[in-house]
Amino acid sequence: MSNDSQQLRDLLAASERTVIFTGAGISTESGIPDFRSPGGMWSHTTPVYFQDFLASVEARTKAWQQKLDMHQDMAVAKPNRGHRAVEKLIRAGAASHVITQNIDGLHQISGIGKEQIIELHGNGTYASCLTCKHRYELAALLEDFAQSQCPPECAQCGGLVKTATVSFGQSMPEVAMHRAEQATRACDLFIAIGSSLVVYPAASFPMVAKRAGAKLVILNREPTELDQHADLVLNSEIGPTLGDAVGVN
Repeated sequence: MSNDSQQLRDLLAASERTVIFTGAGISTESGIPDFRSPGGMWSHTTPVYFQDFLASVEARTKAWQQKLDMHQDMAVAKPNRGHRAVEKLIRAGAASHVITQNIDGLHQISGIGKEQIIELHGNGTYASCLTCKHRYELAALLEDFAQSQCPPECAQCGGLVKTATVSFGQSMPEVAMHRAEQATRACDLFIAIGSSLVVYPAASFPMVAKRAGAKLVILNREPTELDQHADLVLNSEIGPTLGDAVGVN
C-alpha cells in the first residue's frame, strides 16, 4: 500500500462520520472525459447557457448535439475502483453521503441508494419537460434527434424537454443544496475526490466542512486552489489510492 493510501486509511479509521464529495475526475477512469482538462468537453466547444436554451431553437439544437456527442461514453461506462470504494464506505456506514457534481449516474449503478446520493448538478441519464416535469428516457430522444436535428418537445404538454442536468445560468436545486450543507456541517471528515474545486457554489462545501471543524482531504490528480486548507492533499490516481485505502479491488 502506498503512503498516500495509508494516510487516507488512517483518517477514515479515526472518523465517525465521513462525507464524500466527487467531481468528474472519479469517472475519467470509467472512460468518461471530464469538461475542463485538455481534451475535455469545453476544450473544443462552449456550454449552452440556460437562458439561451429557453430563448433559441439554435441553442437547444446545440445542447442536444452536445448530449448526443457525449452520450456513448456515458452509456457504456461502468463504475470503477474509485466508485466501488465509495460504495463500500457508504454500505459499511463509514460515510453518510456522497455529494456529487457528476451527472453520469455511476454512483447509483455502483449500488448506493438514492437517499445517500446528493446530486448538485442534476442527472444526465434522463430528460424531463421543463413545464410539466414528465420524464423521458434518453435513447429514443437521441435517436429522433440524430435523424431530425430538431430538439425534442414534450408529448404531454408541448413544453421544452431538457436533460435533467443543471445548465450554466440555471438555478441550483434548492433541496439538494440544503441536504448537502446539512451533511457537510455534520461530518468530521470531508473527502473531496476528483474535483478541480473551481465551480461554485458546489466547490464551497469543502470549506464549509473545514470551518465546522471537520478534517479535509483533497484527492485529485492536479493541485487545487483549496489545497492550502486541507489536512491531507493526495495528488495521485483516484481508483488505486482510494481502492487501497478502503480495501477494494
